[in-house]
Amino acid sequence: MKRLLLALALLTPWPALCGEAEPPKPFNAWYLSFFAPDYMDVWLETVDVTDTRGITFTEAMKGTVSIHQPEDGSGDPTGWPEYVGAGAGVHLNRMELPQRIFVRWQSLAEPQTYRAILDVPHSARELMRKPEKVKCPISGWATDYRNAVTIGLAPGGIAKLWVSGPCFKGTEILRVQAEIEPKGPYQGLSEGRHRPLEPAAKAYIEQQGIPYGSW
Repeated sequence: MKRLLLALALLTPWPALCGEAEPPKPFNAWYLSFFAPDYMDVWLETVDVTDTRGITFTEAMKGTVSIHQPEDGSGDPTGWPEYVGAGAGVHLNRMELPQRIFVRWQSLAEPQTYRAILDVPHSARELMRKPEKVKCPISGWATDYRNAVTIGLAPGGIAKLWVSGPCFKGTEILRVQAEIEPKGPYQGLSEGRHRPLEPAAKAYIEQQGIPYGSW
């Protein structure tokens, strides 16, 4: 049943689901980025973004995400950081603000392949459209926007989304429990083989394990 609902959700056009059109974004582009806890290596197979017009940009991102993994083992993967900034990402200048983000990724620490739909609520987009006076670290006080969406991916299939901007602390929007991709890594084309862990991540996990339940 979960698979059927996921397939129907991906196929259903957003105009049919959402009704009234939303106003356009008040800036030229918004930034989509990803990160993972220390040593918890992640490989994005695909990120498909649907905007408020119902237009979907497939494979908006793929590849590695931002991960901090000092070789001396001093990193700490437990929990999420207090300040969430931008990770490895892409500027989306031809898209309106996001309505839905589909992510399929390999959690290399386990290893396991997951997929999830993140339905971005209207309240998050309203927050992104709202200009606010904020103190920037370098330039001082300015009126700016939260023009970035950051997604954290953790073992166990946890996906968490924040909105932020260059001068704003990230605001948590939602947390999603992904489902296991039934076809496995690379949609079944790699005979079940995931990408390898980086040496520092492999060493840490062998010594310390994975802090499930902290995300």
